[in-house]
Amino acid sequence: MIGDLGARDATELAGLVAKGEVSPDELLDAALAAVGARNPAINAVVLVQEEVARAEIRAGLPRGPFRGVPFLIKDLGLEAKDLPSLNGTRLGPARTYAADCNMMARMRATGVVTFGRTTSPEGGVGIATEAAAYGGPTRNPWNTDHTAGGSSGGAAAAVAAGIVAFAHGSDGGGSVRVPASNCGLFGFKPTRARLPDGPWSGEGWAGMAIDGFLTRSVRDTAVMLDACEGPDLGAPMSRRRWQRATARRSRPRPDGCAWRSATRPLPAPRLTRRSQPRCGRPGSCWKALATMWNRRGQRRISGQ
Repeated sequence: MIGDLGARDATELAGLVAKGEVSPDELLDAALAAVGARNPAINAVVLVQEEVARAEIRAGLPRGPFRGVPFLIKDLGLEAKDLPSLNGTRLGPARTYAADCNMMARMRATGVVTFGRTTSPEGGVGIATEAAAYGGPTRNPWNTDHTAGGSSGGAAAAVAAGIVAFAHGSDGGGSVRVPASNCGLFGFKPTRARLPDGPWSGEGWAGMAIDGFLTRSVRDTAVMLDACEGPDLGAPMSRRRWQRATARRSRPRPDGCAWRSATRPLPAPRLTRRSQPRCGRPGSCWKALATMWNRRGQRRISGQ
């Protein structure tokens, strides 16, 4: 659906570039032509930066799995050098960034040619992508009387319309999955800390908002996820930090028992006057303490 290249996914387009059958500039030409022809009806692509994309191609693209494939990023919270952002609001002018966040740097390393952003509702809040900052709602390419969903509705509409083969999105409460469902695409929400969040802003929505992708094929999402996966150094929910914290909380206690959180490590409860046993023998009242922990969502694990 991109120009005259058909409904190929990003992996196939990257293969054409690798074989020399098409150049990155030709793919960008086709994507920009598709923006001109299809975007007015759906209002999905904004803040196009053609010269930035051309400069990246001239400078030499990284030899990643998607080298030369046109790409769009969501206009919400993703810091990217030379790609200004409105974040779906008219509260101020478009923001510019001096450097890429870690997620953007990893996506660039795959060789994609990023030439603009896609619409999102103001602040990313909403199951439909409607923001006055873009002059109207984002419409579903399959039926422009219907919504593309939200909050990654612009990304989904751009992919479904054939403007790009895949696009960046983010998901807190369905913001990748709902637009993917509405527009007949593939999208899912990765596990927390599977992808980097820093270094500028950290986790969004207290860790609920996760970056993701809107794609035509499962393999495109799988390859991009493999290329970008891994938390930032020191990320609060990284696997190593989780394992170390769990190990500390699982050490045997003086009574021969160990305590482990069913969800995440919590500090040991302190014995207050209210929780002190009436018998005056704290050492014989671990059962009462276990009951108190169970009320806090913990589970007791017998020691060896």
